[in-house]
Amino acid sequence: MIKSLLFQCLFFIYMNKQTIKDIDIKGKRVFIRVDFNVPIKNGVIEDDTRIKGALPTVEYAVEQGAKVILASHLGRPLKDRKKAEEKGLPYDESKYSLKIVAENLSEKLGKEVKFASDCIGEEVKQIVASLNDGDVVLLENLRLHAGEEKNDEDFSRQLSELADVYVNDAFGTAHRAHASTAGITKFVQPAVAGLLMEKELNFLGKALHNPERPFVAILGGAKVSDKIPVIKSLIERKVDKLLIGGAMAYTFFKANGMTVGKSLVEDEMMPTALEIVKQADEAGVQLLLPTDHQVVDSYDPLNSRKTIPIEFTNTGLVGLDIGVETAATFAHALEGAKTIIWNGPMGMFEEKPFDEGTIAIAEAVADATGKGATSIVGGGDSVAAVNQAGLDDKISHISTGGGATLEFLAGDELPGVAALNDK
Repeated sequence: MIKSLLFQCLFFIYMNKQTIKDIDIKGKRVFIRVDFNVPIKNGVIEDDTRIKGALPTVEYAVEQGAKVILASHLGRPLKDRKKAEEKGLPYDESKYSLKIVAENLSEKLGKEVKFASDCIGEEVKQIVASLNDGDVVLLENLRLHAGEEKNDEDFSRQLSELADVYVNDAFGTAHRAHASTAGITKFVQPAVAGLLMEKELNFLGKALHNPERPFVAILGGAKVSDKIPVIKSLIERKVDKLLIGGAMAYTFFKANGMTVGKSLVEDEMMPTALEIVKQADEAGVQLLLPTDHQVVDSYDPLNSRKTIPIEFTNTGLVGLDIGVETAATFAHALEGAKTIIWNGPMGMFEEKPFDEGTIAIAEAVADATGKGATSIVGGGDSVAAVNQAGLDDKISHISTGGGATLEFLAGDELPGVAALNDK
């Protein structure tokens, strides 16, 4: 009950944040924290969903005649460098550069996006000072400086020296109190939300505060521990149906005494899994788990794929995806739904053919959306499945948040949102 009341308070606070449209930005240096943490392989951006998501805010700022300074992180360069040094492995810092993103954004905007080789310092100040109204510059990866993740005050102040106005449009990092998401707001005012941030808060907030029913949540992924706060929050807010797939389902099965072979299980989470089942039952929430799955023999994984009922699993098998029966059952559970939230894959999505279950869920969610449901999809693999199936335009809202979406669904405060000005 206390958690529910706290969420109600957060909902009204988040819905009352100023946005970039509430202030005058013409001729001003507008520092926009975006989330361009996109997957890049061999110099190619594999998924530009987050770049597309930022376009409305960037385009609005350009149209209003602002001097636009974009800032983002990409990966975890300092942590990866430390790991490489400890293992004596080579480290290539260039793969953490946002330069390729600047080129991609230039194409999308139809105008040049300048690129700064750092995010602080005199050279960056000079580039910003040279901007004309409507110009755009993308700063180099914020996380190349330790002060970003440490929310260092001096680093925050140096970032603030580039700006007259602060805009946070990076919902995907809003759950972190970093220099560019929270610390900078101590030195730059006004501090407001971007259009993507506003959209994320509206969709997620309304879905949880007063969802149109039936309300169905689909959760997947590897670990129950990653999703416990979300599951409990959804049960407390009495989602009508809760569908659980992915490797996390095996913890529930084993907790109920079933054989799961060598499938991924969090043994320490089994008591929690039983508690969740009990809570769902007491709340009148229909909790659905897979009834069949795709498995391989651990001794011959390349040639042993088959689909079997969960109860037929023996000690040598490894479950890697939901089966066709489960996919059909989950799709049936979405029929008539009016609000759908999906976060997490149904199997080892990154390895074909174990993406089939996740793709099937993407198709079912899109179908339900076409029949009147409001659908919200978040989490990297879930979004990738929607894009891979060419269904992105058939989903009501594709959330750019991973951890931020989960923490929002759990009813936790997001520092990057809390730091913004109220209306």
